[in-house]
Amino acid sequence: MEKEIILKLRKTFEEYAQQAQGVEFWFARDLQKFLGYDEWRNFSKVIEKAKIACKNSGQKITDHFVDTNKMVELGSGSEREISDSLLTRYACYLIAQNGDPRKEQIAFAQSYFAFQTRKQELIEERIALQERFEARKKLIASETELSKLIYERGVDDQGFARMRSKGDEALFDRLTKFFSFQRTFAFLFHVD
Repeated sequence: MEKEIILKLRKTFEEYAQQAQGVEFWFARDLQKFLGYDEWRNFSKVIEKAKIACKNSGQKITDHFVDTNKMVELGSGSEREISDSLLTRYACYLIAQNGDPRKEQIAFAQSYFAFQTRKQELIEERIALQERFEARKKLIASETELSKLIYERGVDDQGFARMRSKGDEALFDRLTKFFSFQRTFAFLFHVD
């Protein structure tokens, strides 16, 4: 797919986004056109598959797919009510995954959501690394402060080592007991 088409499709998808009460959503009828479906009846089948995937993944369908109606203007100037749905980004993702991959727009949407998912994973990994780094800095500061207090109280190197050993023993003894229990359980019940 050409880079120009990709940029256009990405921009168009984001432009279709709506906001209400701080919640981002898309209208299914807009998404239908965006994903290259000419007929609502064909697109509604894809939506139904996506709803099944949503339910099977443990999510509440009504949190991601909200049925609604809207008025559209007919060629004669009169209006008619048609069914539509409000879709979360997750619902759009599921629809893309359940769409016809022969359609260029569906292929784009599948790639788009795969990249967005990976980007989110990388952000979460970076946040987790930063939190671990901050926790280590706090631990170092706490241990430094504890060491100062211990030495100020006149405890020598051997006393400090004994205190440290007892702390480690208390921490790791729990883990040792846990792993010992796991090995015993596996042996008794022949679990690998």
